[in-house]
Amino acid sequence: AAPGAGGIGLLRAVLFAAVSVPLGELFVHRLARRLPGVPPERPCSWAPFVTAAGFVAALALATVVSAGNLIPHRLGQLDVGGLYGSRDGRLALLEVNGLLVAALCAFSRRPAAQAWPLAAVVVAEALRAHPSTEQSPLAGSGLALVHLTCAVLWTGGLLHTLRLLRLWQGDPAGAALLARYARVAAVLLAAITATGVCSALRRMPSATILDQLTTTAYGRTLLAKVILVAAVALLALWARIRLGRAADPLTAYTPARAEVIALGAVVAASGLLTALPLPIRWS
Repeated sequence: AAPGAGGIGLLRAVLFAAVSVPLGELFVHRLARRLPGVPPERPCSWAPFVTAAGFVAALALATVVSAGNLIPHRLGQLDVGGLYGSRDGRLALLEVNGLLVAALCAFSRRPAAQAWPLAAVVVAEALRAHPSTEQSPLAGSGLALVHLTCAVLWTGGLLHTLRLLRLWQGDPAGAALLARYARVAAVLLAAITATGVCSALRRMPSATILDQLTTTAYGRTLLAKVILVAAVALLALWARIRLGRAADPLTAYTPARAEVIALGAVVAASGLLTALPLPIRWS
């Protein structure tokens, strides 16, 4: 594994959370507005805090880029001006500025405006994941953009849906919201699976994929992520079955809560995956 992969993976996981939580809140509020008889109560938004944390994480990642993609140990290793001269540096600055603007919007009277800078962060992250030196980088970035967008809405949306269910205990609108989210989540999961498989096949030749999954750090982490996503899919299916069969649809809350915990593990694995060297480049 590359030096500092664990720390960089943690920073990228924080970055993902900083995007998914506020966008998930906006997404679920939009779903809830279309339901009849929705209670006016809303839980306290976590967006101001997570976007501020994401800004700090993006700033830390930008310092890594300014040090030549190495963990800096002293100020003399930083070349802040050099960030403007490289593709990775400009994308890192875009993420820093996007999260700063999103945090300011979250603290303002118009929190919905944070959707635009957060969307810019998602685009920057998709472009960063596929450097111009690889084959068909735009195709890879397109797959990553769809993958990240669906993952953000699935993770952040489920978390906020459960927060609303807890606040609306006993109200039929809670069950209706969970059912509506479950239908959308099924489509998001299908898109995540399809784009994830395509991205993996692009990065690891199909003839050696089984060997790479067990002999490289990238492959083992990817395999762990696949297993976790499969577990999340089973939990989502369990919640959907309970939602359709149980007399009280809110009994689906328990498997859905376990799904959130498993998704947290998926986010951690994804963050680590972005920090590991590709098996086709490093042995």
